[in-house]
Amino acid sequence: MNKSIIAEKRALSPVIATVILISVTIVVAVSVAYWMGSIAGGYTTFEQVELPTAYAEYGTSFDIQDDGVADDSGWKITIELKNTGSADATIDNIFINAVPLSSINTAAADLWYKDNGVLTEATDFSSISVRVNKGSTNTIIIYIIDDGGQSVKALLQEQEWTSSFTVLAAETIPHR
Repeated sequence: MNKSIIAEKRALSPVIATVILISVTIVVAVSVAYWMGSIAGGYTTFEQVELPTAYAEYGTSFDIQDDGVADDSGWKITIELKNTGSADATIDNIFINAVPLSSINTAAADLWYKDNGVLTEATDFSSISVRVNKGSTNTIIIYIIDDGGQSVKALLQEQEWTSSFTVLAAETIPHR
């Protein structure tokens, strides 16, 4: 009548062992799937900035500050940006006729952009930052106080993709 302790223990039934094994496998598989999805999500977001409207015009008097007073003559470059990508985009550099806007004297140019729908003047060209949220639009207006030339070319550089440029070539009618 002496029974050993080992003889009194019972093992799990094969059915319960199978259910536990399958449950653990499913939990691990779902966890790995969510983890891989979060990793892949970071690599699949992209910026896609389109230019639905982009034009340059020459004028003898522009009311830059919209106060009823004509300020200066020269070029007015209007660029509408539309972000159709899945990530926010930031324009951090603008080139006018292959010259970075940061090296243009602020007395010779004005940069305006919409910030939450309000037209805002950029006072410092050394650090341009025009944000276009995903699924939204923004407008950049550049005034160049200059009498020369019959055309102007603007080049926009996005912050995240420095090797990717969007080019705008705006031919205008010569001023008289």
